[in-house]
Amino acid sequence: MARKPWHGARADHRPRKARPRFARGRPRPLPLSPDGPAILYGWHTVKAALENPARRILKLWATENAARRLADDGVALPFAAELVRPDVIDARLGPDAVHQGLLAEAEPLAAPTIEQLEPAGLILVLDQITDPHNAGAILRSAAAFAARAIVTTARHSPEATGALAKAASGALELVPLVAVQNLARAMDALRARGFQLVGLDSSGEVDLADVVLWPAVALVLGAEGKGLRQLTKATCDVVARIELPGSIKSLNVSNAAALSLYIASRQLARRSDG
Repeated sequence: MARKPWHGARADHRPRKARPRFARGRPRPLPLSPDGPAILYGWHTVKAALENPARRILKLWATENAARRLADDGVALPFAAELVRPDVIDARLGPDAVHQGLLAEAEPLAAPTIEQLEPAGLILVLDQITDPHNAGAILRSAAAFAARAIVTTARHSPEATGALAKAASGALELVPLVAVQNLARAMDALRARGFQLVGLDSSGEVDLADVVLWPAVALVLGAEGKGLRQLTKATCDVVARIELPGSIKSLNVSNAAALSLYIASRQLARRSDG
């Protein structure tokens, strides 16, 4: 009479296939602290960070599928990722974060100073834009139009981590963020370096497409709802509007950033071609 297998042993005595080892224990939520590491999640965000030689990755969590996808794409890892189940990353980030199986902690990127910005091409200046999704979308547009940097306030601005990094979809690795204590003084410093300060406001006195732009342009955008603060507006060389043919005359700030970058980059490109 055949003996029954005991303790789960296979009747044919073939060795079990090794299973990946998963992290155990209750995961702790990751802190989004300005003094702590940058929290990066999502496929494009983490992949771009891994491919950025200037970014130092401290910890990396991945699901089996995400780790396999990184390997298939030939992404070099600084060390082996810790394999976890998706719910482990959910617990660290919260249920609303779309992480696609990837989570990393990394050191913040070094940023240039105002004095180190080359006076050529386009940069963006953000006046207290606090929503991380808007700021991340602006970063993505800045990368798409080859903006050289984004200048923002150290206070009343989202940290370069978490939701901002996810919304930027990898652009955080491409466009430097320059945080300043006093925006008006920073704008004066930009002007001294040769940047033309062009504020964007729906009540601007001239259409942006009609502004004769300098070779170096800083497009200045204000927070949604409040717009540019009075001192910021007064510090600009010109305040322009985006001429819209429809009955709505204002745009979401991230859409306004993308459109203004397009208009300005086209003018600068035509000038260089001519």
